[in-house]
Amino acid sequence: MRTATIHRKTAETEISVTVNLDGTGVYRNATGVGFFDHMLDQLSRHALIDLEVTARGDLHIDDHHTVEDTGIALGQALAAALGDKRGIRRYGHFVLAMDDAQVACALDLSARPFLVWNCDLPTQKIGTFDTELVREFFQALSTHGGITLHVDRVHGVNSHHIAEAAFKAVARALRMAVEPDARMAGILPSTKGAL
Repeated sequence: MRTATIHRKTAETEISVTVNLDGTGVYRNATGVGFFDHMLDQLSRHALIDLEVTARGDLHIDDHHTVEDTGIALGQALAAALGDKRGIRRYGHFVLAMDDAQVACALDLSARPFLVWNCDLPTQKIGTFDTELVREFFQALSTHGGITLHVDRVHGVNSHHIAEAAFKAVARALRMAVEPDARMAGILPSTKGAL
């Protein structure tokens, strides 16, 4: 089973993340940050990764630590569930349209974290959510998941649509990358001998 659970506790947050890479997109996410929960739900459903996140954070300060630390824990959980990565596709890409927004994602489960973020959001807030935290989440996910992650806004004027398109595009690309490749069964998708 390609599953993992990560518990992360700091002076600022306490987070538990469970993933099942071979799921059906069942989710139960409760971080205390409504818009962020909605985005995690999208990530799970469109990646077909079962995801359960519970978080208690210092929301009386702001949402930053909760969002960033969830990205850290989710990245660690994905890496743990992937194991040595034998037999996976490794690469994924997707271009997603959502109303006015179009966002492209390309990623590599390379164990070489790198984020290229060309997905600025035109407003500072979506409701009460700080839009700069979308990038913070993906930076943490990339770093701790060992993911080379490129996210590019092609079009978009509505911050909610752009952010949601980004989460869905990443989800669809991730779905492709973690899928078993029947032609690579038991084979590492690299000439290096390790990922």
